[in-house]
Amino acid sequence: MQFMWADTLLAAERAHLLRLILWGGVSLVLGGTLGVFLRARGERSALLEQFAIQTAVWGAIELALGANAMRTLDLRDLAGATRLDRFLWLNVGLDLGYLLVGLTLVMVGWRVGRRLALIGTGIGVAVQGAALVILQLGLASQISR
Repeated sequence: MQFMWADTLLAAERAHLLRLILWGGVSLVLGGTLGVFLRARGERSALLEQFAIQTAVWGAIELALGANAMRTLDLRDLAGATRLDRFLWLNVGLDLGYLLVGLTLVMVGWRVGRRLALIGTGIGVAVQGAALVILQLGLASQISR
C-alpha cells in the first residue's frame, strides 16, 4: 500500500470531515423540519415520523462526530495513516451493516402486517448507512491510490 504525503492526506481527511459535517447538518435540519411540519399540520404518519426521527438523530450524531474529529485533526505519519486506513475500512463495514439492518427493518415491517413505523425507521437507517458508505469510500479511494 502506498500512502500520500502527510499534507495531502490531511487535506483529504479535512475535506471528508467537512462532507460528513455537511451531511449531518443537512440530515438534522431536514429530519427536524419534517417532524415539525408533520406536527404543525396535525397529521399522523408513522412512516414519516419515524423517518424524520432517524434522519434527525443520525444527523446530530454525524455532526457531533465530524466536528470532534475536525477539532483533533493533525498531520499523520505512516503509522497514523495506516491506522486511518484500517479505521476507515472498519467503518465501511459497519456502515454496510447499517444499510442492511435498515433494509431488513423495511422488509420485516412490510411482511409483518405493514408496520409503517418500522418501515419508516428502516428507510431512515438505510439512507444514513448508504450515505456513510459513500462518504467513507470516497476518502478510501483517495488515500488508497
